Amino acid sequence: MVQLRGSATGGSLDEIDAAVRMLLSLKLSYKTTTGQDYQAGLPPTDLALINNGTTKEEDEDFVDPWTVQTSNAKGVDYDKLIVRFGSTKIDTDLINRIERAIGQKPHRFLRRGIFFSHRDMDQILHAYENKKSFYLYTGRGPSSQAMHVGHLIPFIFTKWLQEVFDVPLVIQLTDDEKYLWKDLTTEKAYEYAKENAKDIIACGFDVNKTFIFSDLDYLGSSMGFYRNIVKVQKHVTFNQVKGIFGFTDSDCIGKISFPAIQAAPSFSSSFPQIFNGKENLQCLIPCAIDQDPYFRMTRDVAPRIGYPKPALLHSVFFPALQGAQTKMSASDPNSSIFLTDTPKQIKTKINKHAFSGGRDTIEEHRKYGGNCDVDVSFMYLTFFLEDDDRLEQLKQAYTSGELLTGELKKVLIETLQPMIAAHQERRKQVTDEVVKQFMTPRKLAFEF
Repeated sequence: MVQLRGSATGGSLDEIDAAVRMLLSLKLSYKTTTGQDYQAGLPPTDLALINNGTTKEEDEDFVDPWTVQTSNAKGVDYDKLIVRFGSTKIDTDLINRIERAIGQKPHRFLRRGIFFSHRDMDQILHAYENKKSFYLYTGRGPSSQAMHVGHLIPFIFTKWLQEVFDVPLVIQLTDDEKYLWKDLTTEKAYEYAKENAKDIIACGFDVNKTFIFSDLDYLGSSMGFYRNIVKVQKHVTFNQVKGIFGFTDSDCIGKISFPAIQAAPSFSSSFPQIFNGKENLQCLIPCAIDQDPYFRMTRDVAPRIGYPKPALLHSVFFPALQGAQTKMSASDPNSSIFLTDTPKQIKTKINKHAFSGGRDTIEEHRKYGGNCDVDVSFMYLTFFLEDDDRLEQLKQAYTSGELLTGELKKVLIETLQPMIAAHQERRKQVTDEVVKQFMTPRKLAFEF
């Protein structure tokens, strides 16, 4: 064994060991970021695909499909996220174009920047303006029996999109994903999928225009769906999927192959019973921005397998009751308002746990006013209070100190209690037979 002496190398063995460790660390960091082994003089390939914007720097937000972290009490910096992910900001011009196309006021989620970013929405509008068809696709990972109000955001917006554009909708329940990631049996994951389907249906979707499917159920019965999964799998390398999603060598192969399953509904040929075998229909996907890595991968693959790239509309994250820095958890009943909560539970949770932007004393609050940027009650009202003028009045009154924290919380309680109660009443009408109707592969009320 050859040993290097300090005198012969210009440094001590400890210094050499430290330098070697640093080099190895840098090479590991390079591989984690790019999904590729470092080669001197060679830049990483497919960098636009594999850079998912999740490099964690000091004071930077960290966002991937499973983790959202920020040190800012206001929440994630979405302008920075747009730059890192390479999407496009939804600006006034685009909102005005949507209004002209549909002939009515845009949804409050658009007016208030809750859906804030997009990919190729201008192409969707161009198709619609020229009487060309497209379809909607969104999803839900059924990790628990009860959903919370944050889970409703994509479905509230998707229902609106379906109504104003009059287009078909497919909703994927990724029970297979939850089996792979969570400590669940396949039977329990499928049970959660059917229970979550009831909450989704209770949002008011039209059974004649909507197909809801469980991966564990539908994948085995659709040849078109599985063929598209295989096509995607063939065109994404192991290094790329590790770079995009941060998978490691110890992850099960089910996780590594799952992104292709979430990609497949982006292609109309995955649903031959709906689209009559057409392969060129564009798809529009409303989703939270943390799901974007799946669809950047999909958009990279689509033209290589002969399909149009899916377009996307990205929403902000729904904050936990404890503040925008913390993440809601189905295992923590106090982190959000659940769709099963009673009026009393809703009132108690908001009064006890909703993070306040108010001052420490009434005197200070009257003098200096509250901070709507960090106040969770105001954030929730931004999502659920329909009246723009009323929301602005509350903002001015709270910021000036005229409105106290307890009074703002009371407005939120009075907004959410009837909303949740109405949802619960609609859900009671969703029987197992109704769920079966939505989840049966069939032709929808559209001609293709």
